[in-house]
Amino acid sequence: MEQNYIVSARKYRPSLFREVVGQETVTQTLKNAILTDHLAQSYLFCGPRGVGKTTVARILARTINCENPSPEGEPCNECASCKAFLENRSYNIHELDAASNNSVEDIRTLIDQVRIPPQMGRYSVYIIDEVHMLSSQAFNAFLKTLEEPPSYAVFILATTEKQKIIPTILSRCQVFDFNRISVEDIAGHLEYVAEKEGIQAEPEALNVIARKADGALRDALSIFDQLVSYAGKELTYSSVIKSLNILDYDYYFKLTDAFLEGDSKAALLIFDEILAKGFDAQQFLAGLSSHFRDLLVAHDKETLPLLEVGASVREKYLTQAHRASPVFLFRALDICYQADITIRNSRNQRLHVELALLKISDLKKKDDPPLSETGKEEAPAVKKKAKEETKPSAEKKAVPPEPEKDRPAAVAGKAGAEEAPVNEPKASETPVQEKKGSSPAKAPPSYKNTEPEEVVTDTISIRDVLNGDISGPPSSVEEPETPRETATTGREKAFNEAMLKKKWSDYADSLAKDKPRLAAALRHHLPDITGTNIIRITVENKNLKEDFENHLKPALMEYLRNELENDRIALRIDVEETPGGSKKPYTPEEKYEYMKKKNPEIEKMRRLFDLDLE
Repeated sequence: MEQNYIVSARKYRPSLFREVVGQETVTQTLKNAILTDHLAQSYLFCGPRGVGKTTVARILARTINCENPSPEGEPCNECASCKAFLENRSYNIHELDAASNNSVEDIRTLIDQVRIPPQMGRYSVYIIDEVHMLSSQAFNAFLKTLEEPPSYAVFILATTEKQKIIPTILSRCQVFDFNRISVEDIAGHLEYVAEKEGIQAEPEALNVIARKADGALRDALSIFDQLVSYAGKELTYSSVIKSLNILDYDYYFKLTDAFLEGDSKAALLIFDEILAKGFDAQQFLAGLSSHFRDLLVAHDKETLPLLEVGASVREKYLTQAHRASPVFLFRALDICYQADITIRNSRNQRLHVELALLKISDLKKKDDPPLSETGKEEAPAVKKKAKEETKPSAEKKAVPPEPEKDRPAAVAGKAGAEEAPVNEPKASETPVQEKKGSSPAKAPPSYKNTEPEEVVTDTISIRDVLNGDISGPPSSVEEPETPRETATTGREKAFNEAMLKKKWSDYADSLAKDKPRLAAALRHHLPDITGTNIIRITVENKNLKEDFENHLKPALMEYLRNELENDRIALRIDVEETPGGSKKPYTPEEKYEYMKKKNPEIEKMRRLFDLDLE
């Protein structure tokens, strides 16, 4: 009769401590405890699924009952106790599934069983799996036995949800935390299994399986068996990604090449091909973000170990990372992050992702500005603006006006008549304008002066670009005499204060259910328009200003820019000061001090009744 098929997760289950994958710290500690005879009365093994908790518990139970353990603390697998366990007929090791035996009666039965000493070996070992499923009454019934068990009883508890274990149980156990198994360790174990089974597997294929398993070796072996059933004895990278419905690395590399060349058409066509293969738009965004993250990691040798890919794909990342600057990758990551947040509320997800791809394609069309020593970008447009601003004053100094007293009267009169329309500045006013850095917009208009004004933007830091925050201190966003910000890219539809307050109130209404405090703050602080595309609100103190900037500003600005169809809107938040120079009370402590100054008797009342401030 043909032998029954055994899945790889059972067939290659470790039987020795040294065969356990990725848990060297736990296994070494347990071996040392066995060799020095420092066994605890109870252990708690915690960690995610498929990382070896129950396997290590069985190896520990077999080792402490082994008649001839090795000098390294491993079971011999030859003595009567080891053979009885391997043949599933051992009476010294008891396994209980707490998911189906979670009542008080089940625990009482276990307690009665603990009273019986072992018939063979030194210890009776009780392995309770999924112990967090026990009821509160069962936990309480188990406490006394767990704290003072017989000398021959050892309890090994295993759980995937440590936070559900009551503290009184935790304090009675030695707790071991099992880690997720690394991609490299899982891929190495899969290579070993493939060699034993006579399967030719490409390293990239095994690496994809390891990443798909998400740190669980049992999941990786289950996926491996499934793919072997599909592909046979040859496991290739193409067959793995096809069977697991995983997007190929090459698509992300092609997309990034298109971004670096500013080819938005190619990017849209590649995305269309990806959708045609049945991939979800949100899944694609997550993969693209991971690709940009891996490129950023590949920029530095110190972070290169964080790149969990095969050797051939690693070379591709290193090659493409040299072409993409960190500034470009930061901005692209920010665009993907914002798109991933808002795609859930989008009715047209394809258009939503396409807009993100167009924004990323547009990043490389603008030259990446160099970084100054202070870490801020030196925008080329600002340097160009400075040169243009110095031209009018230089031209005036090169051809100084001839003094009227040196001219003949007739010539002076004629010249005065001809030059009457020109309003020349006085000599004493010129240094003041240069010192203040006044804009050349006050000079007579010319093509040389007006052309740079339309493309110049203020110098901003990388952090401001990534945060979408183009507002600065009040002095940097004062309303100029002539509007200087004109849209070079994006939308810039005109809006008035009524439209702004309507959208502002609508956004406050949308927050009323989930965030009533922030919604009330929005309704209380209505905005006004202080300049071209600049809106302003005034808050009572710095704490409230920080609340606005940290919890409201990014999402609010995105909402207003979309609703008002203007990508150049900036928000300025000012702090209102009281006439005496002190800020208005905001926190409970500040309010109490304010009231105490008006009426000192309040302090006596607080002490008399032992009142709290809140």
